[in-house]
Amino acid sequence: MISRSVTIRNSVGLHARPATFFVQKANCYKCSIWVEKEDCRVNAKSLLGVLSLGISKDTEITLIADGTDENLAVEGLASLVEGELGDVR
Repeated sequence: MISRSVTIRNSVGLHARPATFFVQKANCYKCSIWVEKEDCRVNAKSLLGVLSLGISKDTEITLIADGTDENLAVEGLASLVEGELGDVR
């Protein structure tokens, strides 16, 4: 099991469309993946779960993965959040 903290830079946070891209990316991996914000942890492969966290710009979240491709999953999702996600609305 590995984890990594990242800060959301997208101007609208992980809401609606950006969250959809995030969940789609998470579903590309075989391992279990969670997103943690403060005291709440949700399945990163669940759109409703991710949306329920209300992740806004400049919020720090922790990505947690456990399984065969856990390293790839955390690196891929962190890369998406920190760069490629940009300002998708």
